[in-house]
Amino acid sequence: MDCCQTENNSCGCNTACCRGTEQNQKAEKRTLMIDFLYLDLDVCTRCQGTSNTLEEAIAEVIKVLELTGVKVILNKIHINSAEKAVQYEFISSPTIRVNGRDIQLEVKESQCESCGDLCGDEVDCRVWVYEGKEYTVPPKAMIIDAILREIYGDAKARLVSNVDDESKYQLPENLKSFFEAMEKKFDNK
Repeated sequence: MDCCQTENNSCGCNTACCRGTEQNQKAEKRTLMIDFLYLDLDVCTRCQGTSNTLEEAIAEVIKVLELTGVKVILNKIHINSAEKAVQYEFISSPTIRVNGRDIQLEVKESQCESCGDLCGDEVDCRVWVYEGKEYTVPPKAMIIDAILREIYGDAKARLVSNVDDESKYQLPENLKSFFEAMEKKFDNK
């Protein structure tokens, strides 16, 4: 029997194509959770640039992902206290995690003048390494590669967590210094 030709195959008949369509509509979409963790979007040029590049990367791949049944959720998480840093096991600013995995396996940092200006002390922020080059803002291709690898790569090629499950998270000294400097700055106002 040929498939019915009603709009959206929603005629209610019992042909194989309509049963399949109903089953496909009932099937849950896969979810891709992207977390963007940052210290500051008002002053920090690295956080601002990473936010913009992340949004551009998502815009480029979202249509393909949605067509293949992947729902994309972007969470922007402002890490504004040491307690929140501990809650999210924040390692370095800015951070992008895809389904809970940091897209940058090795944490590398350099002095961030804008965060230093923000808190009144020297602060190191993340440097992104992609294809052998260092960037203060992750290249769009790096983010797209991480997203596609998470969705379509095999288990061996997927990102791995850079935090050992057996090790207990401790707030990095650099972040402790940042939050202490921010507290002092606001206490003096």
